Amino acid sequence: MMMSGDIPPNQTIYIKNLNEKVKKEELKRSLYCLFSQFGRILDVVALKTPKLRGQAWLCFTEITAASNAVRQMQNFPFYDKPIRIQYAKSKSDCLVKAEGTFTSKDSNKKQQDQAEKKRHTEGTQQNANGTANENNGGTYASQRRPGGREAATPNNLLFVENLPYNTTSLMVKMLFEQYPGFKEVRMVEAKPGIAFVEFEDEDQSTVAMQALQGFKIDPQNPMEITYAKK
Repeated sequence: MMMSGDIPPNQTIYIKNLNEKVKKEELKRSLYCLFSQFGRILDVVALKTPKLRGQAWLCFTEITAASNAVRQMQNFPFYDKPIRIQYAKSKSDCLVKAEGTFTSKDSNKKQQDQAEKKRHTEGTQQNANGTANENNGGTYASQRRPGGREAATPNNLLFVENLPYNTTSLMVKMLFEQYPGFKEVRMVEAKPGIAFVEFEDEDQSTVAMQALQGFKIDPQNPMEITYAKK
């Protein structure tokens, strides 16, 4: 019999030690933004009931994506708190935890949606590996760079464009602050979809640019990163 602490790898991860002051919808968007680098996400469940505050469940289509997320994002500083990640106790944990927390109409619809997603997931798992990379342009888009975008002299300030219009400065900050030398993010309110990210020197900005080039915050928006013109 399997030990209780021995949770087998599956495509649902359980995240705890989340900052409880963050609004639920913003938290879900930020988790999606942060974890979509590992593969396609089926669902993010974050609830504000007293027992479940500071916790979330995130369902990938692929076990390999969940495994990479557990390994690489352990103790990642998320809203100023190091997150703790483990596999959920079963594939359906992120769905089960949502039951009973919506109105009966919403709950029934949720269960129907999740049943359909589960059937789709089981079929997806039988496909060849590599779906995670295909769904987000490869590992950080194989460090792909947009053509004709590097006319500016290399420097410590990056120009980021093709962001989804609802992207917040905090989402951009969470992506770039994992690289050494990060200083700040500046969004352009008058023009949604672009941002400037400053590093301490051009070597550090180059590392971040190569790592996040083509990263998709959502499936339609691969980031385009160039050196900013000064």
